[in-house]
Amino acid sequence: MLVGDERLDHLLAEGLRIIQSPSVFSFSLDAVLLARFAYIPYQKGPIIDLCSGNGIIPLLISSRTKAPIIGVEIQERLVDMARRSVAYNDLTTQIEILQYDLRDVVPLLGREKNSFVMCNPPYFALDTTAIKNENEHLRIARHEVHCTLRDCIQVSAKLLKQGGKASFVHRPERLLEIIDIMREYGLEPKRIQFVHPRVEREANTILIEGVKGGKPGIKYLPPIIVQNEDGEYSKQVRELLYGKE
Repeated sequence: MLVGDERLDHLLAEGLRIIQSPSVFSFSLDAVLLARFAYIPYQKGPIIDLCSGNGIIPLLISSRTKAPIIGVEIQERLVDMARRSVAYNDLTTQIEILQYDLRDVVPLLGREKNSFVMCNPPYFALDTTAIKNENEHLRIARHEVHCTLRDCIQVSAKLLKQGGKASFVHRPERLLEIIDIMREYGLEPKRIQFVHPRVEREANTILIEGVKGGKPGIKYLPPIIVQNEDGEYSKQVRELLYGKE
């Protein structure tokens, strides 16, 4: 079941388990935040998750919908981990994990035939001064090695039908770039939420949702504060991770 340094972790709020590896991939809070932020239909689907990693987002949203979920991930090792996690949780009839370069996935999933796409893309452009992790798996997950921010938004727009929704998680310093690219491809930003590590700290994460062919007008949701003054998770984040107390 497990390979090398893999471990089987709990997703307590959902009552599921997930295979993770410190040397290959472990999900971050960003994935949990995106899974909770994105609009998830109860039945209508499929829901497409681009840059799916070890399948964390398909697993997280599976308990909130009966719709089919498709995860797209380029790295063979992560695809294998995700598929084994899906099988372990008996979700193979609902979740399908595809090993695909997202730039080539539109003919497979259908141009302008889908209603819901979400994506947790690599955050760092290759021409930035951000440290490039020497681990190949982590470098691909964090840096724009195989796909750029533009690729992720463009593919999301191509997959969506008119009125379809795309949700992304990213870094605030790229917000204007994100909005510009979304509008270039016909995705009108409709909801934005900032995430702050503490109440007195500036935001370090953003969540943004766009509608294909939507009318202008953005709602700014109340910010998420990750930690209290004592360094413990806030009540809101604890509920996201562990369920309601």
